[in-house]
Amino acid sequence: MMAEQKHRAEILDGRQLAEQIKREVTEEVNRFREHRGVQPCLAAVLVSDDTASAVYVRNKVRASAETGLRSEQHTLPATTSTEKLLDLVTDLNRRDDVDGILVQLPLPKQIDEASIIEAIDPAKDVDGFHPINVGLLALGRPRFVPCTPAGIIELLERNKIEIAGTNACVVGRSQVVGRPIANLLLRQNATVTICHSRTRDLASVTRQADILIAAIGRAAFIRGDYIKRGATVIDVGVNKLTDPDEARSLFGAEAGKRIETIKQRGYTLVGDVHPAEADQVAGRRTPVPGGVGLLTVAILMRNTLQAARQRREMS
Repeated sequence: MMAEQKHRAEILDGRQLAEQIKREVTEEVNRFREHRGVQPCLAAVLVSDDTASAVYVRNKVRASAETGLRSEQHTLPATTSTEKLLDLVTDLNRRDDVDGILVQLPLPKQIDEASIIEAIDPAKDVDGFHPINVGLLALGRPRFVPCTPAGIIELLERNKIEIAGTNACVVGRSQVVGRPIANLLLRQNATVTICHSRTRDLASVTRQADILIAAIGRAAFIRGDYIKRGATVIDVGVNKLTDPDEARSLFGAEAGKRIETIKQRGYTLVGDVHPAEADQVAGRRTPVPGGVGLLTVAILMRNTLQAARQRREMS
């Protein structure tokens, strides 16, 4: 008698889809430049000496070049004041040649983050964090959708994963991911539950979800018993792991490669979902890295093109 084949979740490849979206944006940017004679421009602002933040901004600038967008990087020291940063944002708002403004978050503690976000022209707010754009999304009339939530919807739709009528659970209630993805899922006619640190018996709630989205910033927190068999699991978390023994318990067959990465780099990345346990239960899941993060950058490029179009339609 043949042994039963061991279940393993299908991996949803964010890398491949991100490249596809960037190709689409490149084609649209070329058409826009031919029609309007203008090259859309993204201004990226970094206020930090943090290496990770610098890498994030560099990736966004590089993606701009790949898709035919013009980009500017404005780097300010970590000691910058709120007033100094507001002056830069005001200047970028005034400039007609700048279509999108991205201020890399988080900002240093001495800067009033809310006032910076609110100071960005909503028509150039390609991150979708300005209160006006947040409100439009909540009303079901989105202009700019935050990049990670928009990328998640693209991933689901292009993999033909049914959203309408499903039970969707979002673990995390941040303005960056949790709340906007809940609004987008509602627009797609899912029944949505948002969980957070005060949710009682979290696992009993998440186990009801056909689509489970984890965005809490806690390494491998979502275990196998939190997941409904056959569910689609979207892992938004990005956490550094430095312990080889922990990597061995988390990554199963992939552990050897991850331990080698720790030896070479000092760390490997793990999401908010326990990958080895999720593989035994979920129908599909996103990997970390190679999942949602790459889509975030691709959608930022698309939002910048959208901003360039909309600003010129209004002028």
